[in-house]
Amino acid sequence: MGLHYVTLPNGETIAYQKREGGDQTIILVHGNMTSSKHWDVLLESLSPKFTLIAIDMRGFGGSTYHQRITCIKDFSDDLKAFVDTLGLKQFHLIGWSTGGAVGMQFVADYPGDCEKLVLLASASTRGYPFYTSRLARLNRRLLTIRDIERDGKTQAIQTLYDTGNRKGLKSVWDSLIYTHTQPEPARYEEYVDDMLTQRNVADVYHALNHFNISSHSNGLTEGTGQAASIRIPVLVLSGDRDLVVPRHMTEEILADLGSNAQHVLLHNTGHSALIDCPDTVTKVIEDFLE
Repeated sequence: MGLHYVTLPNGETIAYQKREGGDQTIILVHGNMTSSKHWDVLLESLSPKFTLIAIDMRGFGGSTYHQRITCIKDFSDDLKAFVDTLGLKQFHLIGWSTGGAVGMQFVADYPGDCEKLVLLASASTRGYPFYTSRLARLNRRLLTIRDIERDGKTQAIQTLYDTGNRKGLKSVWDSLIYTHTQPEPARYEEYVDDMLTQRNVADVYHALNHFNISSHSNGLTEGTGQAASIRIPVLVLSGDRDLVVPRHMTEEILADLGSNAQHVLLHNTGHSALIDCPDTVTKVIEDFLE
């Protein structure tokens, strides 16, 4: 398929993959430490009746990173500019992990563009907390981007990127994400290449830490209440072995989105359902989008 590029009015250039198909369009929004490359399984398996567009968010993959993002809304506003520039209307959205938060923010801000939303191992409507070990015991999040940049977890991941430490990155993914099934070796190496394109580690942590479209305080920010305005059908997919997004975050999504959200629990599945149970994920998504 290869990468295509479009320059947004804000000066950022967004890279994307496109798989031609039928009249229904699905836009795929990746998570942290990934880009459109990590959607390859779904790009290969989803029915040809769908046209698939997988973007690289700002600071990932082949996209630029001229201006630092400060919040999830920056990503979703990029997505709005992207679809408007390409003239895309009446599409479905699938967001994985951080991409789920981007998808929810987009749907809340721009009603009428998206017909159905799929959240795959998504960050909560109330964000994804970032603690130091001491603050975790107190259930208190770090406050500022500088706090996050100085935190040991951030610095450890940033060092893996800065030194191109492929073995270290694979160790992180094997311990947190590929705990049940690993990609076949050649695909895994391509995924590591993809991980190393990220240029915004601390910024994404900061954005997730502050994100909150619920009607509740998350302990750091008051919710915007926008989750209650999401009226389109939403499919929430979570894995019973997910070590990245704990069960209570999925429960927060379901509570905040209400009756228009339906939940499917994927068995023997961690944070990367496309590796653990690709056939099941493909079928469940296709059935939902019918």
